[in-house]
Amino acid sequence: MEIAVQLTRVISRQFSTGSVRMSGRFSFKRQNSLDPRRNARRFNFGRQSSLDPIRHSGAQDELSVPENLDSTMQLLFMACRGDVKGVQDLLDDGIDVNSIDLDGRTALHIAACEGHLEVVKLLVNRRVNINARDRWGSTAAADAKYYGNVEVYNTLKAHGAKIPKFGKTPMAVANPREVPEYELNPLELQIRRSDGITKGTYQVAKWNGTKVAVKILDKDSHSDPESINAFKHELTLLEKVRHPNVVQFVGAVTQNLPMMIVSEYHSKGDLGNYLQKKGRLSPSRALKFALDIARGMNYLHECKPDPIFHCDLKPKNILLDSGGLLKVSGFGLIRLSKVSPDRAKLLQPDAQIDCSSLYVAPEVYKNEIFDRSVDAYSFGLILYEMVEGVQPFHPRSPEDASKLMCLEGKRPTFKTKSKYYPPDLKEVIEECWHPESVVRPTFSEIIVRLDRIFANCSNHGWWKDTFKLPWT
Repeated sequence: MEIAVQLTRVISRQFSTGSVRMSGRFSFKRQNSLDPRRNARRFNFGRQSSLDPIRHSGAQDELSVPENLDSTMQLLFMACRGDVKGVQDLLDDGIDVNSIDLDGRTALHIAACEGHLEVVKLLVNRRVNINARDRWGSTAAADAKYYGNVEVYNTLKAHGAKIPKFGKTPMAVANPREVPEYELNPLELQIRRSDGITKGTYQVAKWNGTKVAVKILDKDSHSDPESINAFKHELTLLEKVRHPNVVQFVGAVTQNLPMMIVSEYHSKGDLGNYLQKKGRLSPSRALKFALDIARGMNYLHECKPDPIFHCDLKPKNILLDSGGLLKVSGFGLIRLSKVSPDRAKLLQPDAQIDCSSLYVAPEVYKNEIFDRSVDAYSFGLILYEMVEGVQPFHPRSPEDASKLMCLEGKRPTFKTKSKYYPPDLKEVIEECWHPESVVRPTFSEIIVRLDRIFANCSNHGWWKDTFKLPWT
């Protein structure tokens, strides 16, 4: 009776419906899916997945079916007992043969573990997904092979079952209870491989029907300690940040291969593409965008216990959402060696910094010790580009522009007449890109000043009169 009560408690928080159909190597469909992070229990009766770090064996033959089980758990329980008639009745009543529990395990997985050949044959005849994978990536055939159920294994192989190649991830936990809250089931991700995707970049995917951005750690990187450390570093930062002007972290896949980081997707693209299409922005739009960026960066700089330095702030790393809001992304990609809580140096300067990026601050460019003001420098150049409509020192190449600014200390000239934008805005830009880091304002100061500029322009009617041209 005690075991039955325990099972009822376990079952009460399981998936009640859902089916999985494999549609590609890393592409899956799922119906009626629930967010697995909201559930903390799973079907843990009898033998478990061959890849589950903690496997259990139970004397289930002595048990009767507990009352009030949902349909999925009834099916898995009957499969665990080897009750062919019970499984058949449930399927005849319309229960999905591919129903899964929290760990993505079907009745076929359970029957294969227990060696119930007749149940396996029944499920195969009912067109069960014979190659469905559980949360650890195991299939029914793999489970049957692991537990020495030769007849079951041969039957599944005869019907086309495949044995996946397993490999532990560098972040695999020894105990399922230690799986991070952010962990996503890869079965819930639909990923379409694209030829245009380069290593380390994000690509569009679907998670439970919602578009997301996914970065996949390629297979060669799983054996590279530096790549794994960079993955962990980015994941650690993304996990802890929450702000309207910072890209939203969705979750990650760390217990299955390939490992992935999933974040929100923005169909409007990035600020770089936006500026290429629009050119010079209206002062009101430039100020609004500048405030969005400054608020996101101020949040990162004020993170506790340690501030987050971006070090690669540029238009391509600023995303535009459907509501016209800008969100800072791309932070956490550059690993730093902290000299003090507020000062740092690049950990791998040759591998991390692209000197062709004209937004990199002189201290970073020259591999010197720097502080958070390097992001204010980048911000000043971005604001200049929004006001002028061209990159600094256009039409020179970014490499040449970087050398002029970082090595020779030169700064681009303002070609737009001062009557078309507030003089205070030019002052903010010039202080942000000042060669001396102590002169550069913090983002909290930048926000106050931009808010004041915006209010003054509105009060004096500048938006309507002064700024009508030449952006109409």
